Amino acid sequence: MRVRIDRHGLLVQARTVITWDWVHVQQLVTYAPFTLFPTAVPRGVFEQALAVQTQYNLLVDKISQDSEFLEEALASTAESDDFTGRLFSIYRQTIKEGRSQSVVLGLNRSDYMLDQQEGLPTALRQIEINTIAASFGGLASHTPDLHRHVLKVAGLSDLSHRILDNNPAAGLARGLAKAWELYGVERAVVMFLVEDVQRNIMDHRCVENELWSRDIPTIRRKFEDVSLGPDKRLFVDGQEVAVVYFRNGYMPQNYPTEQSWETRLLMERSRAIKCPDIATHLAGTKKVQQVLARPGVLERFFPEQPQVVQQIRATFAGLYTLDQGQEGDKTVAMAMANPEQFVLKPQREGGGNNFYGSEICRVLEEARGSSKRTAYILMDKVRARASVNYLLRRGAPLQPSQCLSELGVFGVYVRQGTDMVMNECVGHLLRTKSSEHADGGVAAGVAVLDNPLLV
Repeated sequence: MRVRIDRHGLLVQARTVITWDWVHVQQLVTYAPFTLFPTAVPRGVFEQALAVQTQYNLLVDKISQDSEFLEEALASTAESDDFTGRLFSIYRQTIKEGRSQSVVLGLNRSDYMLDQQEGLPTALRQIEINTIAASFGGLASHTPDLHRHVLKVAGLSDLSHRILDNNPAAGLARGLAKAWELYGVERAVVMFLVEDVQRNIMDHRCVENELWSRDIPTIRRKFEDVSLGPDKRLFVDGQEVAVVYFRNGYMPQNYPTEQSWETRLLMERSRAIKCPDIATHLAGTKKVQQVLARPGVLERFFPEQPQVVQQIRATFAGLYTLDQGQEGDKTVAMAMANPEQFVLKPQREGGGNNFYGSEICRVLEEARGSSKRTAYILMDKVRARASVNYLLRRGAPLQPSQCLSELGVFGVYVRQGTDMVMNECVGHLLRTKSSEHADGGVAAGVAVLDNPLLV
């Protein structure tokens, strides 16, 4: 196998091909898509996004510990959406049996867009928070040098200082390393739970390499590779697993068989530290995001902390329930009257799942008279201002495009019992796509990697 590594290490899209009756494995690799130039981002809203991340870490952790809240928030959605229902069934079973591990590890990414409506100040608006398989922390650690080099070649070196150093891979690895240390078995491994065909493997490798540099053994396995040993210890090929790091398991197609679901339950029952555990996974659902925007809900988690409540609430977009009843009926009428003003969001991750414009009307019309609509939430469409850039993507022509960007902020926390051992903001990510695409991320083949150029 011959592979040429780009000088900036930006090799990401990889898949395995097996041919003929020999087991012949070939890795097909191409560069990660990226913008030619960094994109201007106002320094004020960028710093706002970084500053609120540790509060979002605490919020996610508090939600994961509040079973009454999760029951209230997700009951209707779990009934109407099979995927959420299966996850929620595992959650209920683990609550009934009791937790086997007191250490909780969260590696999150909160995503935002800038609302830039005419005559109004630029506002930071949260799109979602990813509590499972939050990607591109590895590759984002390499893009600053890439764009500084481009600016130098373009004769714009005086702008390079506006691109901040960024190393989320090291921060994510610190969280994994702390959890591994608290597990307390030196020979135990960190297991990356991965898909059969992994197109984003180089992003994983950046974090893996950080762990290996700390002498922490790391392996990559799939759902069917794990087993439960004595005392609820998790094993793979005779190796004890200290931490299960989910880079898989966030979409229905990640569970092709009943065995996949049984393995997820087995891992939740085990003593291994899960990243995320099932409660933290559910805390990142779109429905929980919508419920948090209701008046008084944030105060439940931050009583007598009005500044924290305001700091988080300032990032919310308009979010509306589609539950059965008068309030949900009002949301449907609002969306049908002005569909271009909203985004209809199912309980899905991975990009390319949302509905816009006339598609919103179609989905809601099909769900009329049934509970199917409760599988979705409605969100105000963020009015971002397009900028011109070049999107470098394999097989695509190089031409100027009107582009929209999304800022992600990585957070890491580790809790042992009631003691918050670690709570940090560890870096950022900027992804940019052509404005002709309504939805879709890098993994979906729409967006590309970028860097904020602070202005």
